[in-house]
Amino acid sequence: MADIIREAPLGQIIRWITGNRVLKYPEEMEGFELPATYNAVLNSPTSQEKRHAPRSTPPVSRQVTQEKSRRSSDSSESATANTASDELEKAETAQPGPYEDAAALNISRTKSRLSTVPYTEDRLEVEAELAIERTQTKPVMPIKTEDGIVLVDWYTTDDPANPQNWSNRKRFVVSLIICIYTFVVYTGSAIYTSSELGVMEKFHVKPVDASLPLSLYVLAYGMGPLLWAPLSEIPIIGRSPVYAATMALFTILSLPTALVNNFAGLLVLRFLQGFFGSPCLAIGAATMQDMYSLLYLPYALVAWVSAAYCGPALGPLISGFAVTAKGWRWSLWEILWAAGPIFLVMFLLLPETSTPNILLRRAARLRKLTGDNRLKSQSEIDQKNMKPTAIVIDAIIKPMEITIKDPAIAFVNVYTAIIYGIYYSFFEVFPLVYPVYYGFSLGLIGVVFTCILIACLIGIAVYCGYLHYYLIPDIMKHGLRAQESRLVPALFACFGPTIGLFLFGWTARPDIHWIVPTIGITIYGASVFVVMQCIFVYVPLSYPQYAASLFAGNDFLRSAFACGSILFGRPLFINLGVGKGVSVLGGLSVIGIIGMFVLYAYGAKLRARSKFAVA
Repeated sequence: MADIIREAPLGQIIRWITGNRVLKYPEEMEGFELPATYNAVLNSPTSQEKRHAPRSTPPVSRQVTQEKSRRSSDSSESATANTASDELEKAETAQPGPYEDAAALNISRTKSRLSTVPYTEDRLEVEAELAIERTQTKPVMPIKTEDGIVLVDWYTTDDPANPQNWSNRKRFVVSLIICIYTFVVYTGSAIYTSSELGVMEKFHVKPVDASLPLSLYVLAYGMGPLLWAPLSEIPIIGRSPVYAATMALFTILSLPTALVNNFAGLLVLRFLQGFFGSPCLAIGAATMQDMYSLLYLPYALVAWVSAAYCGPALGPLISGFAVTAKGWRWSLWEILWAAGPIFLVMFLLLPETSTPNILLRRAARLRKLTGDNRLKSQSEIDQKNMKPTAIVIDAIIKPMEITIKDPAIAFVNVYTAIIYGIYYSFFEVFPLVYPVYYGFSLGLIGVVFTCILIACLIGIAVYCGYLHYYLIPDIMKHGLRAQESRLVPALFACFGPTIGLFLFGWTARPDIHWIVPTIGITIYGASVFVVMQCIFVYVPLSYPQYAASLFAGNDFLRSAFACGSILFGRPLFINLGVGKGVSVLGGLSVIGIIGMFVLYAYGAKLRARSKFAVA
């Protein structure tokens, strides 16, 4: 428990106030001895060794090794080798210099996850090797660069400071905090919908104007990742400070938002709420990746995506009855009541998970302990080469460039924007259907939104079953297949959005029971969940070097279209009618059916012609 508190924002503040005399790290405690491996490397002659150790075939499962050997002999598949891996191999061809004392220790060097590109087979194999090694305590040999710098790494293969080595219980607690935090922020968007009538009466605005506090919130939490994602990747900052600072501002802003007495102020405050709540969207997946291996990361992401997916749907349920009884401000007070406790939990118990940040701070402590400035982390060296212009280009310009030049990414961005926008249009069409045709109250409309929760549970069951019974056993036996294989579940699920929308649009009338259109929404929700999971795995596997930038860009495009759909949804359904209006959206969703099969059939050719993708 002490190590969690020490790594949490509260612990770091306590350490700063007390001059690091409280909540000490092992390097700061009396009796700490520098590991023998570090003494050996520091005392050895300057090595001509390059940055990386020579590559060797990791002792992963026999099936993976045999499969990779088989594929390397197959000329047709060898053309799909990862370009990033080729660069690493070129950088690693130099043999290491002599470590006389280190050799006496009879220690072999352990490869690092950070020496591989995320979402690649190299990363998968290194993680398989490390999974075996962390079951026993083996010293990790640090690397000395050609200019004499000793790169600080984990002390042992089971080093408890490594998030990958945390116990399942600790990882579960951290994951749960991130999921609840995500749920609160996403719920904060649609929880406002129950207050729209009250806002219209209070500020004398039109229905479209009254929906602006929702649409601006959604737009803002799509813009936030463009800033917060690259900020969290700066080693000296890390993830935890970004979470804590922005959630503190989100919580503080929730108070004036609930008290504001002018419409313009409400719009500004709702935008700022969404912007400062967006780190859950920006770096939530990165936090999961810090803790879980590539093989089992999909399970963690399913939980995190479920929190984001169900949050908006359950917002109207949480606020519907309360707003009817207590007034329109009640939904905004509920955001504060939800945000306050989760902020306190994050402040007290959410540790840093970024490996570059953890090792950077460890290197600083070792320099203070030994007085030897040769001890540095790789992230410190990388950080010196970081330029603000490069960060801006990677965060904003690169996603736009890839979207324009790469047909696969263009399709992914357009399709996910459409289905996400349609999802948010439900908040405008439900009040035109269930109260008008079936006499539902404001609170009961919120109950209807629970069909999204049911849809999410169905999607989880289907996708996790696919992971457990097919995908993970197949990867363990054959390694990573071509990226298009991850789209197979989507080939079936992509029909669901169109079917569900037409079922809802043309059965939502007084002479048909309300459960029938609700089933249509459930079909839509479950199928979209599966499609999104497949797409969000396909993108990083195909574009691993640009995954973070592409996700940030996709977040913005999805949220921008959702913002627009909230504004055009009500006029669309009023002018065309519910049936025809929903049919327009259903027609747009057909793009996904065509595009998904085209991507599955021709994805490999598109990647081969793309300068951004991994063939």
